[in-house]
Amino acid sequence: MNLTDILAQAGGIESMAKELGIPPAMAKQGADALLPAILGGFKKQAQSGGGVEGLGGLLGQLGGGGLLDSVLGSQPTPVNQGNEVLGQIFGSKDVSRTVAGQAAAQTGLDSGILKQMLPMLAMMAAGYMAKQGGQSGGGGGLGDLIGGALGGGSGGGGLGGMLGNVLGGSVGGGAAPSAGGLGGIANMLDMDGDGNPLDDIMGMVGKMRG
Repeated sequence: MNLTDILAQAGGIESMAKELGIPPAMAKQGADALLPAILGGFKKQAQSGGGVEGLGGLLGQLGGGGLLDSVLGSQPTPVNQGNEVLGQIFGSKDVSRTVAGQAAAQTGLDSGILKQMLPMLAMMAAGYMAKQGGQSGGGGGLGDLIGGALGGGSGGGGLGGMLGNVLGGSVGGGAAPSAGGLGGIANMLDMDGDGNPLDDIMGMVGKMRG
């Protein structure tokens, strides 16, 4: 099961689609295209901000598991919280715009819709990591869930395949890491992996500014 499926099972994709007035299939397609860059942003944060423990602290400051609950709730999503998350992981609105533009080119979806999805998806991903990061041991923690998401059972395509490339191949082959909690977040973000698409996007933004 890939991360989009996990968020869909939690009701997040449907909630986002309903709030934006788009079909759930379109919301899922947008999530598939946007989540790798969002997870790449969390990876960069972990690498530059005190490792996984520092990332766990940042997730708590931004709202922790409540971020996911806010998207799932019946009230309109407080997207200002999502924009705070994006500000932390992307650093500037230029990067957010470029991420949305790249996803629009990849999917054919309207970049305006994708820009609206970004803060909601950032909240869902951050809230999900915060909730799962609080678990320890091998009993269904983040490591187990993400191990399945990155494993070989996703048919090699879709988000599962992209995440395998984005976050490195160390969690490949369908083998779930044995530890959940913060260790699971480390596995999810594969701290030593290569191929973070956000690096390329930030390079493009830098060239545009220059």
